[in-house]
Amino acid sequence: MVSRNESLGEPLKYQLNNSTYAPAHTRRAKFVPVVLGIVYFARILLADGMAVSVTSASDSRQAIDDLLAGRFKWTISSPLVWPVNRPGDMTYSVKDPTVVRYKGRWHLFCTIRGLKRSHQIEYLSFKDFKDANAAKRYVLKLSDGYFCAPQVFYFTPHKKWYLIHQVIDKSRKPALQPAYSRTSDITAPDSWSKPTLLFSNQPDNIRMWIDFWVICDATRAYLFFTSLDGRMWRSETKLADFPSGWNRPDVVLRGDIFEASHIYYLKGLDRFLTVIEAQSSGRRYYKAYVAESLDGRWMPLAATKDKPFASPANTRHTSMHWTDSFSHGELIRDGFDQTLAVEPAGLRFLFQGVSDKDKRGKKYGQIPWRLGMLKPL
Repeated sequence: MVSRNESLGEPLKYQLNNSTYAPAHTRRAKFVPVVLGIVYFARILLADGMAVSVTSASDSRQAIDDLLAGRFKWTISSPLVWPVNRPGDMTYSVKDPTVVRYKGRWHLFCTIRGLKRSHQIEYLSFKDFKDANAAKRYVLKLSDGYFCAPQVFYFTPHKKWYLIHQVIDKSRKPALQPAYSRTSDITAPDSWSKPTLLFSNQPDNIRMWIDFWVICDATRAYLFFTSLDGRMWRSETKLADFPSGWNRPDVVLRGDIFEASHIYYLKGLDRFLTVIEAQSSGRRYYKAYVAESLDGRWMPLAATKDKPFASPANTRHTSMHWTDSFSHGELIRDGFDQTLAVEPAGLRFLFQGVSDKDKRGKKYGQIPWRLGMLKPL
């Protein structure tokens, strides 16, 4: 185990299950038992409301080989959700999606940016993503002020749904603060509690933080965030103390990264994946890193402009060209609890996108972001 405070950024050379990472043809035998246990029998992945069958163990092995080698290629769906205007307030964009599938329906929370109310969280529920934009929209009544950038999950120990998000508290520096709301009924948008700050006192080493993300293992909860300066941070608390008791944050990754660091457990592989937004030539794109534990060392997986997790370099539109940026997104999970598990052989990525043409000449808050889905090519 390496030090939990060690910063990162070196090439992908690390230990996997006590043996050095190796090319796919030498590594495959190690993963066959795991893979067969996951997908030897056909699985149905409901990533976009349409059934996708994984019918072959060899296909699944290849998908996992590609993932572990950082080889990502995607197709881009048509836009799935876009802004709607409400009486008295123009809505510029739909952003920052977080989504779970529960009782046969998708439950999507996202930021909307408007002319009068700049940052609010909107909720939609639907059976299939093809019908997402037609779903009824609900603006959560968490605050009369700023609240945005949600993450939703079910915290099994409390039997409660949690919404991690950010708010403004002018009594603190920085004023932007991580907060949570909770409910027993994810289908009732008016049932969420008012925001409660995660930290009882401001950490003395934080001057800027944004895009808060919680993931848990068997004993602890971990809070990750970025600071818009090439650093990703982590704080943690005992699972029994969640959502309180967070310790002083540490820097756990340094690199050419920006914001929206989202972490997931890769089922069957006993390691974790973080996808993090970066910037290049006015566009947003995504990088990826892996670790063997949530308090372990993050190693680059697809972490350069030439080898990204998601960018124009490794994506292809299936219909109209509508995005050149791949910004603040959420992997489609295999479940809805606090472990944030994903199926490594069937990754899907719901993201906010916009074309260079559509954002040209606009202030950031007026960029017309829409939501779309990346699927493996």
